[in-house]
Amino acid sequence: LSALVGGGVAAGAVVLLDEDRGDGATRTVVQQAPLAREGSGDDAGGLTPAEIYRRDAPGVVFITAEVVQTEQSPFDVYPTERRGKSTGTGFVIDAKGSILTNAHVVQNARSVTVGFADGKSVRARLRGTDPSTDLALLVVDPKAAKLRPLTLGSSKGTKVGDPTVAIGNPFGLDQTLTTGVISAKQRRLEAPNGFQIEDVLQTDAAINPGNSGGPLIDAAGRVIGVNSQIRTGSAGGGSVGIGFAVPIDTAKRVVPELRRKGRVDRAYLGVTTAEVPGGGRGAVVADLVPGGPADDAGILPTDVIISIDGRPVRTPQDVGSVMGELEPGAKVPVEVERDGARERVEVELEQRPDTGALDTVGP
Repeated sequence: LSALVGGGVAAGAVVLLDEDRGDGATRTVVQQAPLAREGSGDDAGGLTPAEIYRRDAPGVVFITAEVVQTEQSPFDVYPTERRGKSTGTGFVIDAKGSILTNAHVVQNARSVTVGFADGKSVRARLRGTDPSTDLALLVVDPKAAKLRPLTLGSSKGTKVGDPTVAIGNPFGLDQTLTTGVISAKQRRLEAPNGFQIEDVLQTDAAINPGNSGGPLIDAAGRVIGVNSQIRTGSAGGGSVGIGFAVPIDTAKRVVPELRRKGRVDRAYLGVTTAEVPGGGRGAVVADLVPGGPADDAGILPTDVIISIDGRPVRTPQDVGSVMGELEPGAKVPVEVERDGARERVEVELEQRPDTGALDTVGP
C-alpha cells in the first residue's frame, strides 16, 4: 500500500508490514541499525539497550493469525476462500491479558495464537480493531501465561535525536532488538482503510516485515509507539532506516473504546480538502461525498473552511484533527469563506464509514 507521508517525502514505497503468509520463500537481509548513545535524551543515565531488552522483551509476543480472504472471480458463480497465515508482533499492556498490536496483522483472522518469550503459546480473542489507526486489541486468559506488561510512556515529550529501541519478530526471527533514534515527528500516514494517522513517529531503528505491532521504546524503557509501516527502496522490501510508529498517546485513546465496544466511533464531515493557494489560512474543499454531511448542509466545492465547531482550521490537516475530537450525530457550526464573504453553516456529523478517503488532504 503506497501513501503520501509527511508532505513531500521522497518517492518510494510505503509498505504495510503484512507478514509472510506461507506462500513463498523469504530471503532475509540483516541490516544493522546504528547504536544510540547510552544515557542520551531526557533521562540522564537512561537504560542501555541490553537493560531495556532484559526488562521489556518478556512482554513482547509473537502473533500468528489464521486468515481467510474471500475472492470473487468473474468466472465463478460463488466466491472462493483463500486461507493463509499472518505473523507479527504485539506487546502486553496490563495484567488482565490485554495485548496491543496492528490491525493489519489480524485482519480477516479466523483465529489468533500468541507466543510468549518463555516458549508458551495460547489462543487469543480479538477484542476489537480500529483500522483508522491500524491498532487492534487482543485478550488472553491471564492465568494461561506469565504476563509481563510493558510500561506505557508518552510520545508527546519525545524529541528528534532521542534514542529508540524496537523489539519484534522481523521475518519470523523472534525477540529481535534493533536500535536507533527518533528521526522525525508529526508525520502523517495512510491507514489500511484510507484515512490518515496523525502525529506519527519516524525512526531509523531497523523495522522489517514481522515487526508490525511491536513496541517502539524510549531510553527509559517506556513504550512510545506501535511500529506499523516502513518505507523501502525500489529494489526490495526490507528496512532502509525509515520506519513509522503510531504514537502511544493515540493508542491510549483508542484502547478503552476497543475494550468497551470493540470499535472506535468517529465523526466525519465528508470532504476532501487542499491547501489554500498562496499559503493562506484554512482548507479548500476539493471534493464532497454526495449525500454526505457537508453536501447535505450546503457546503460547496472551492469553499474555504475557516473553523469547525468554533475551532480554527489553519491547514487541511486541522480538519481531520478537529473531527477526531467530535462525536457522530453532533450538530456543529462550520464557518466557510465563499466568494470573499464568510458564511456559517450548520452540519450534522455522521458516523465515519469503515473505508474511504474522507476528511483527508487531497492531492
